[in-house]
This record gives sequence, structure tokens and C-alpha cells, in this order.
Amino acid sequence: MRVAIAGAGAVGRSIAQELLENGHEVLLIDKSPKAIKVEMVPRAEWLLADACEIAALDDAALERCQVVVASSGDDKVNLVVSLLAKTEYGVPRVVARINHPNNEWLFNESWGVDVAVSTPRLLSALVEEAVSVGDLVRLMTFRQGEANLVELTLPEDAPLGGERVGSVAWPRDTALVAILREGRVLVPTSDDTLEPGDELMFVASQDVEDELAELLGGR
Repeated sequence: MRVAIAGAGAVGRSIAQELLENGHEVLLIDKSPKAIKVEMVPRAEWLLADACEIAALDDAALERCQVVVASSGDDKVNLVVSLLAKTEYGVPRVVARINHPNNEWLFNESWGVDVAVSTPRLLSALVEEAVSVGDLVRLMTFRQGEANLVELTLPEDAPLGGERVGSVAWPRDTALVAILREGRVLVPTSDDTLEPGDELMFVASQDVEDELAELLGGR
């Protein structure tokens, strides 16, 4: 898979390194000469250019990318890059970084964003997740408002403790995608049981989150 990352700062470089380790092709784009640190990610392609300009994106051959990540520290830049990637080059998946929580409402499919990642929200969610058992914590939003990645640690007294995944009547528009148990990541099957202390990861629509929390015995 070929991935273009607009913004070659610390965040962009970290994403690039992870993707390269997983066998993907990565192009890093930044308009600042100071950000072009080829020695830090030598296996990536680098382009010194303004990712908000069509000519630069033509040079980047964005039409050959399956994913574009708008990871700059400027929300305006990330929105423009997302819109151009989707509308001008038909990139199948666009991921955008949200720097300021007040701008979160803009990062939706109208601006070409498929997945919006809010750093402040994610950090606060991880803090909540670390200290709260039984609370449903929203970690990420997919296509603004349509679906969220949520997590809940099953309390000791949860009514579903010991139940098989396949026997639970989950709310509509809900998918249990992973169970974190004793340091292991389990891909759930219908025969797996739910155990107190399990961290359950769901993709669910926002309007069923309360129903899901109540079913799991959350607060």
C-alpha cells in the first residue's frame, strides 16, 4: 500500500516509521526545509513542497496512493489536504489529525475526511480509560458522527460476565472488534466468553452508546 503523509514533523515521521515497518510505501511531504530530515526516516520518499498546492500533489502522484494522512500541526492545512486528496485525486481513505478541539466539527466527509483523529480527545480518553472501570470511553470518530471506536472495561459485577459473545443481543449498529485480556489481543468469536476485567473495543454508532453501556453494566 502506498501512503502519502502531509506534515513531516514528529507525528508524521512516527507514522511513517510504523507504516514502513509494516511493509508499506511511504511518501513524506512538507514545505519547510527544516522538516526534511531524510536521515531520520531513510526508507521513506521525501518531497519538499506545499501539500496544499495542486502542482505539489501532482508531483507526489497522489492518484497512486491508497491512503493520505494529513498530519500537520495546522488544522487549516489538514482540511485542505484532505479535501484535495478526496475530490481531486480520488484517494480511497483520508485520515486527518485534529489539533484544536474546537475545529473537530469540520473534520467530516464534506471535507474529504474518512477518519478524524483528535489528539486532545484521544489523550483525555486514554486517561479516562486508565482510571475508570465500567465507563464507556470514546477513543476515535469515523466519518464525523456516523460511528465511533469506544472502549469499556467490564466491571467485576457485570451481568454479562461469563456470557458467550454469540449469545449477547448487542444493540444495532454495534460490532465487538477486539477483547484485550491479560496483555493479549483477542479477535472475538461467537464462542468466546466475556470475563470481568476484559477491555472490550467496539465500533458503534453514537446513538446506541448509552444502550451499549447499560447492557455491559457500565455507569
